[in-house]
Amino acid sequence: MLFVPPGGYLAERWSRGTLMPALGVLYLAAVLEQHGTEVEVVPGHVLGLSWREIYRKIESDRPDVVGITTTTENRFLSFRLAKVAKAAHPATFVVLGGPHCRGTAEDTLAHLPEVDGVVSGEGERTMLELVKALEARGDLRSIAGLTFRRGEEVVSNPSRQKFVDLNALPLPARHLVPWEKYHFQLEVPGQGLQPAANLMTSRGCPFNCAFCATPGNWGRRVRGRTPAKVVAEIEHLREHYGAQALWFCDDTFNYHPQRTEAICDLLLERKLDVHWYCEVALPGLTKRLLAKMAEAGLFYLGFGVESASERICREVINKPFALEHAYQVIAWCHEFGVRPNPFFIFGHPTETWAEAQETMRVIEELGDRAEISVALARIYPGTAWERRARAEGKLPPDFTWTRQDERVLTLPAIQGQAPVYLSDDLSWAQVCELLLRAASLQKRLSWPRRIWRVLSSLRSFADLRRYGVMFLIWAKKLWSRAPRASRADTCVGDS
Repeated sequence: MLFVPPGGYLAERWSRGTLMPALGVLYLAAVLEQHGTEVEVVPGHVLGLSWREIYRKIESDRPDVVGITTTTENRFLSFRLAKVAKAAHPATFVVLGGPHCRGTAEDTLAHLPEVDGVVSGEGERTMLELVKALEARGDLRSIAGLTFRRGEEVVSNPSRQKFVDLNALPLPARHLVPWEKYHFQLEVPGQGLQPAANLMTSRGCPFNCAFCATPGNWGRRVRGRTPAKVVAEIEHLREHYGAQALWFCDDTFNYHPQRTEAICDLLLERKLDVHWYCEVALPGLTKRLLAKMAEAGLFYLGFGVESASERICREVINKPFALEHAYQVIAWCHEFGVRPNPFFIFGHPTETWAEAQETMRVIEELGDRAEISVALARIYPGTAWERRARAEGKLPPDFTWTRQDERVLTLPAIQGQAPVYLSDDLSWAQVCELLLRAASLQKRLSWPRRIWRVLSSLRSFADLRRYGVMFLIWAKKLWSRAPRASRADTCVGDS
């Protein structure tokens, strides 16, 4: 029984009634099913299951194995599900997997007795071998990629080698989830909301950004499926799931420009008439390639700019400085009818107020020319920034990923439970001002929903103080923008 915990992935994008199926879980299910294992996928967030309902389901169905996908943002929901599973059926083997698990397996097993095992890295073969070993009552020490508890001992097996040929994997087991309940749609200009599906055509990223967990989880050597296999899956999604729009989940869709062009050529040749989103790296994206992508249905393009400071990009993030290229790509997008979606981050290590202000100036200058995404710098396990945060004390010496720690800055209503890095050269009030200025440019942001999420996430006086500062700055900005006559009328009426 493979679970996505209640609450899902806690991203603002997926809080508006449309949800994206969890491909990692569906790949695991497909491989297990392919090899004769009875498997059920339980997307708790989509089904709206309460903790009591999950308990009763596990108690009645008595699965031999409960697998739980885990992100850093939603990890406490996954941990709670593990406790519920073990309480409902003590004999079940509870195993965690997902992007949070790289570098946290021993920490997890040391602090959560309800968890029997943790799968790190690509989990398809590891889970298959685990299931077969449990069925045969075999030795778990032979399973690469698995960390497990044996009595009081935590055993860490060698890492699993990554898949070389992704073409050998079956299609994700989408038939095992209630597809219609996801209501996954994308808004295509001129056509409104279109039924959508997500797919991943490659794993890995050739870059090594200091904040990113992808190089550790998927590797820097990118492996991709052939264009023919990619387009065959797209045809499958159109025929069986009615997909008219696609969301490519690749970290760097253009990692091999010739492959990207070949996919576009096949889409055009077969006249599939689909509209799609992908994320690219600016190095390697040419005007010619973007024109071909737009011709083949690209309507929405994501790419990381991160900062307007060349120093931050090169010395802190460890990525090429791409601001001028970003301006150029945005101009090309307008020429080809594509909606650009650049990503920016505030709070980088050593970022100064002047550097953050310059990034904010660029964001505001783009204005209506792009759909901006802004986030605070976050700490993920296994990254260079985690090592830096530990060395600097932002993650205390006794920090564990398994416990909520008031000494560590988090903004659960905005960014889930991922710790926030926050440069020492920026005050919290300055960060709030930056976030609110950026939020004012996001036309789709629902303030009532966001305010309710903030209020429901308060756990401590520190949370109250941080959000209180943000509220005061927001109120001050509203007051400063109010017409003078309106302010005077309000004061007269109150008195």
